[in-house]
Amino acid sequence: MRIIESDVVVVGAGPSGLTAARELRKAGHSVTVLEARDRVGGRTHTDVIDGAVLELGGQWVSPDQEALIGLLKELGLETYSRYREGESVYIGADGKAVRYTGEMFPVSRRTSAEMSRLIDELDRLAAQMDPKAPWEHPQARELDTVSFHSWLRQQSDDEEACNNIGLFIAGGMLTKPAHAFSTLQAVLMAASAGSFSNLVDEDFILDKRVVGGMQSVSERIAAELGDCVVLNSPVRTLRWSESQDGTTTVTAISESVTVNARYAVMAVPPNLYSRVSYEPPLPRRQHQMHQHQSLGLVIKVHAVYETPFWREDGLSGTGFSAGSIVQEVYDNTNHEDSRGTLVAFISDEKADAMFEFSVEDRRRQILESIAGFLGPKALEPEVYYESDWGSEEWTRGAYAASYDLGGLHRYAKHQLTPVGPIYWSSSDLAAEGYQHVDGAVRMGQLTARNITTALQNQRALIG
Repeated sequence: MRIIESDVVVVGAGPSGLTAARELRKAGHSVTVLEARDRVGGRTHTDVIDGAVLELGGQWVSPDQEALIGLLKELGLETYSRYREGESVYIGADGKAVRYTGEMFPVSRRTSAEMSRLIDELDRLAAQMDPKAPWEHPQARELDTVSFHSWLRQQSDDEEACNNIGLFIAGGMLTKPAHAFSTLQAVLMAASAGSFSNLVDEDFILDKRVVGGMQSVSERIAAELGDCVVLNSPVRTLRWSESQDGTTTVTAISESVTVNARYAVMAVPPNLYSRVSYEPPLPRRQHQMHQHQSLGLVIKVHAVYETPFWREDGLSGTGFSAGSIVQEVYDNTNHEDSRGTLVAFISDEKADAMFEFSVEDRRRQILESIAGFLGPKALEPEVYYESDWGSEEWTRGAYAASYDLGGLHRYAKHQLTPVGPIYWSSSDLAAEGYQHVDGAVRMGQLTARNITTALQNQRALIG
């Protein structure tokens, strides 16, 4: 068993854990990062599948994501704009594909007015929220004890408008059915991006991509940290103590490495906290809280074609439908790639239904759904691949954890509270940039600042 002495041990080599480690080392502290996987990057992963470079996890950068944008510049990583020229496609309740331009779906005048009214109301509620303290919203308990599905229908009797607005939060972000999370959770999702209007604007929220893939962020930081990052080392036990004078120690034990440190960072999603045994056990509040946080489910489909054929037909590659198997599709062609790549998303209950079919039948139905937006050429990709993070051992869902009904106002104010020397850091816990890489970076930076202060205080006590 290899034994390492460090000021801080970080569990998880995703963007949040690696950012925390980088900032701590810049502040002069020694750090060891233990990662369960055989790679860094967490929920960001760029891979080569049948000769095609695909971003299997998180990948987009929006203009408000200042922490991520700043880090990209520091690391020397460039970005490029998502292709968006041409018309988009909307498939409504009648199943007909309609081409359109602009931000609003081509729906009836009444449905359009209802959608605009719902967006305005959600913008109003989001403006009242500090994303760092959603439990302090003036209507926190009221909004947290009604599902987003029910709230929408309390506001409007236009089912198409409700389904379309629900799509942006349920399928598009939390990847859970709208009846499974609260309106307060939906408002937090909007507030974390600046407004609900930003979430419904795909040209804002899906603005740019990183040349070489988002995983490059983690790979560049890991290269800086060198031997401080240890792969294939799932942490099994965190043993910690706190003395009467306020000094702390923590020991992280994996199958191959033991790290003795002053502080630990759990930089994994909350649904994985229970994979570690804590000695002594976590407090009751933590045990309860973690049981009310869960990830959703999405199938991210990558389809690569000889050329981006939809552009020749005057289409952007963007499509939306609350009722189709594929709820969203976008042009996801790589930087300076002559081939065309589409990315499509099937979320929550629709993903459940798709997993009931054989691999062949599922592929056929998904491609037929994409073809409903972009035409029969979509039926025959050169490369087809499904990202299924729900089956990934060290993730188990997508995109990030959210609370069940009533859980956000009840527990969230405790989600960042350290337990002795153990701190929590991931995109799931972020305010601005919640469930995005930007949020992971922000959390890593915040955690590093807090631990640096704690280390300084400890050293002052020791003298």
